[in-house]
Amino acid sequence: MSDIERAPIYSYIFPGQGAQKVGMGRTLYETSEAAREVFAEADDSLGLHLTRLMFEGPSEELQDTAHAQPAIMAVSIAIWRAWQEFMGTSVPQPIAVAGHSLGEYTSMVVGGVMDFSDGIRLVRERGRLMHKASEARPGSMAAIIGLEEYVVAQVAQDAGVEMANINSDDQIVISGDKMALARAMDLASARGAKKVVPLAVSGAFHSQLMALAQEGLTDAIDGIELRDPQFPVIANSTGVAIVSAEQARQELLTGLCNCVLWKHSVRFMLDSGVNRFVEFGPARVLSSLVRRIDPSVEALTLSDPDTIRKVVSDHQ
Repeated sequence: MSDIERAPIYSYIFPGQGAQKVGMGRTLYETSEAAREVFAEADDSLGLHLTRLMFEGPSEELQDTAHAQPAIMAVSIAIWRAWQEFMGTSVPQPIAVAGHSLGEYTSMVVGGVMDFSDGIRLVRERGRLMHKASEARPGSMAAIIGLEEYVVAQVAQDAGVEMANINSDDQIVISGDKMALARAMDLASARGAKKVVPLAVSGAFHSQLMALAQEGLTDAIDGIELRDPQFPVIANSTGVAIVSAEQARQELLTGLCNCVLWKHSVRFMLDSGVNRFVEFGPARVLSSLVRRIDPSVEALTLSDPDTIRKVVSDHQ
């Protein structure tokens, strides 16, 4: 194999809601000036002590969707900026960026589609609207393990729910009102699912029950400047690249109600030549999914100064 064939080709990936935990980002704050600047900008942009909430809790308040979403974005961006700080002039440029649900917004910040200050205000509004929509039209979600996509699609249709996240070949999340979701879980078990896991979420995200939130988010999206990406952003709803500001706008205007095609996004990046995925987030979420999709690919998670230093040491 030639040196060119062995050269790492990067994608940067960013997690969504569920990765949050009290204490995330604290060691970055203590060791990285770049990370401290991100946290200060987050607090100033939102007009609240988000950093203190991340570091100290209480956990119940951090779990609130309106707080969890900007908190995860802030930590992911802080890790990314700290990575740049540690790597200096040798920081690798990705050929694509992608994020899962909320993480798609983070990927757009990293891709230059929107400013961080606009992005973090937008995701806070997104979280607030999602919470409001969940109260108006209650629902929930469940993960189905071990059934093929076409079988889950049939289960969803029969039960009256929707596929919300296609995470890997054998992990698909469904979403809908609670009675329909219970029927779908029973059907999935009856049709051979290895495991059916109800998720601890406050609503039926990435389903038509989020229509009120999507409608409310339109004004917020229209109020910020969007630019053409500096490098391709892989869209959740299509699994292919966004290359213009208008495409990014359309993705944001429909994403809350659409299924997250994470498996398809990863396959698209693999087919584009990516052989090293780097996840920026407080937990090993997406890197684990990448390995489920293709066990041969390299997938790393950067979450704190120690993991950043290790990757810098191993790969410089």
